[in-house]
Amino acid sequence: MRLLPIALLAAATLPLAAPFAAIAQAAPDDPYIWLEEVSSPRAMEWVNAHNATTTTLLQADPHYATFYDQALTIAGAKDRIPAPSFVHGAIYNFWQDPEHLRGIWRKTTLADYRSATPHWTTVLDIDALGKAEGKSWVMKGLQCLRPDEKRCLVSLSDGGEDAVEVREFDLDTASFVPGGFHLPRGKHRVAWEDADHLLVSTDFSPGELTQSGYPYVVKRLTRGATLAAAAEVYRGDKGDGGYGVSPDVLRDAQGRQLAYIERPLDTFHHQTFIVTGAGTKKLAIPDKVSLVGLVAGRVIVQLDEAWKAGGVSLPAGAVAELDLAALKAAPGALRPKLIWAPGPRDSLDGVRTTKGKLLISTLENVRGRAWVYTPKAGGGWTSRRLALPDNLDIGYGATDDTSDLAFVNVAGFLTPSTLYLADTAAGTLAPVKTLPAKFDASNDVVEQLEATSSDGTKIPYFVVHRKDIKYDGTTPTLMTAYGGFQVSETPNYSATNGKLWLERGGAFVLANIRGGGEFGPKWHEAGLGTKRQIIYNDFAAVARDLIARKITSPRRLGIQGGSNGGLLMGVQFTQHPELWNAVVIQVPLLDMIRISKIAAGASWQGEYGDVNADPAVMAFWQKTSPYQNLKAGGAYPEPFIFTTTKDDRVGPQHARKFAARMEELKLPFLYYENTEGGHGSGADLKQSARTTALTMTYLQRKLMD
Repeated sequence: MRLLPIALLAAATLPLAAPFAAIAQAAPDDPYIWLEEVSSPRAMEWVNAHNATTTTLLQADPHYATFYDQALTIAGAKDRIPAPSFVHGAIYNFWQDPEHLRGIWRKTTLADYRSATPHWTTVLDIDALGKAEGKSWVMKGLQCLRPDEKRCLVSLSDGGEDAVEVREFDLDTASFVPGGFHLPRGKHRVAWEDADHLLVSTDFSPGELTQSGYPYVVKRLTRGATLAAAAEVYRGDKGDGGYGVSPDVLRDAQGRQLAYIERPLDTFHHQTFIVTGAGTKKLAIPDKVSLVGLVAGRVIVQLDEAWKAGGVSLPAGAVAELDLAALKAAPGALRPKLIWAPGPRDSLDGVRTTKGKLLISTLENVRGRAWVYTPKAGGGWTSRRLALPDNLDIGYGATDDTSDLAFVNVAGFLTPSTLYLADTAAGTLAPVKTLPAKFDASNDVVEQLEATSSDGTKIPYFVVHRKDIKYDGTTPTLMTAYGGFQVSETPNYSATNGKLWLERGGAFVLANIRGGGEFGPKWHEAGLGTKRQIIYNDFAAVARDLIARKITSPRRLGIQGGSNGGLLMGVQFTQHPELWNAVVIQVPLLDMIRISKIAAGASWQGEYGDVNADPAVMAFWQKTSPYQNLKAGGAYPEPFIFTTTKDDRVGPQHARKFAARMEELKLPFLYYENTEGGHGSGADLKQSARTTALTMTYLQRKLMD
């Protein structure tokens, strides 16, 4: 079907208001610049008209109601594993279900958590808080002050956007602290310095933000004082890239601490400054080396580039240490020591700490490994690998700063998540909870295959499919990837994919294309900026490999991705429309020429390049950007385009303009914009279930019917 352009034409007859006119002067060839004004009546009229058309069609489909009920049941199931965290001597968990759509923050004891039916005490009810205050509150995170963790900073978002309001909360009284720390709505960066001081990065004065909308000034806020009275600690520059100047504090179990500030130069490069009594001092580390932990007076650093210092050479992708006392005494003359280095098919997945241990999770050919490192008294470390099942995703969850306990999660495409409790001091490992199977996987199998990309590089990918599929190209197949920001995509147990797709005979494909972190920093850097076409070639190569193996065919092959993955979908849609019959484009980047003018787009120039400063980058995106490369008469499949009004990270503008351009060219598409949800599928379980049901109904119609 094709959406008629009635609403668009009607809106186009309205005169531009002053803000729109100012924007339009910057892009005179863009007829849909008015859709960049997120909440204007004109733009929302367009959104509502297209939402109505899409929902009327898909919700009338006989599959929709079943998909919605199944998605909501899975999302709100009471037998899910409640994700634990060690806080204030107890186990805390944030929980959502049909009775608590926005969620409750609750606690229990460790012993009770390990039982089959823990007894929970509610600490903070987000649904009740929103109702009492007349707000659409969404919990966005919290920070508790070590070591006792009695006081926490709770971040609340109105509707799910990245901007938050921060309030101080007392865990003993289970209430917000009267007259306590409070930051009004903003994209804040906050760290506890001590019980009476916060290091805060925010827009202390109107307009004191970078081009991408993030703060660049850090001040020390004293309890009882106003933001206006906060004392400046560090000032970056309005032209800084990345996600804003950010303060942080590392602490170890012996009471040592290191306060520091990261000043981002672009998406991946940053300068690091330690906070001292005499002001801030620049740390002599490369711009892609990050402080990630503190254990027994040793500062743990993660290297995303090679580093030569103190007579040693450390490889990119490694983990190293710095002596805290020496670092403070001479921040310009550091002597790092290697802890872990990757092999040819290894990559670092994560770093965590406990009271006295360093925990490192790694990937070996996209298969998880978990390690425990113990500092030796005379220097160096001993290490051992946790005895966990192979060929699965393995990751550390919550760790305890007052003991050496840590939770470890293990899962696979067909293996429900199992949560283990590791006592890394005693060397014990015990399963605590296992998710009941949410779909019948008895007829399915997982394969890891390889495709050959355009430059000869082997690209690994996973395929989950029925054991008895016919290799005749008839299997409905859903393929996804991310391909950016050094994010590793690993096997995971998705009850929704299993129940709504695999059980119906579909196959699922996860492609480990370049741009991700599956094989370390070089795998990511291979597709930065103007080299990015290789990422898109990798994805297409996997699709062609699936077709060549006759697992599927273009008639039965669909693709899905969000955010940077939404950009990937947009490029595949315009470059290779012949390969797919369904394309799901979620909360996407699509206008890469105006990306720096939309939401937080300027913060990602380290990933995509700067079209405003580099002619080569402009030339690349002029021939690659999906919005600019839609063609009249193109034999495109009908895509499903999803975004949210409250997405203040990527912004709904990309999706809106792409759909409007398709409408102008008389190309078929489906468009849905949720009015809440931020950079995600919804602000609560029902909104997310609706998004899932609309998406799966679309895929069913395109690939299975």
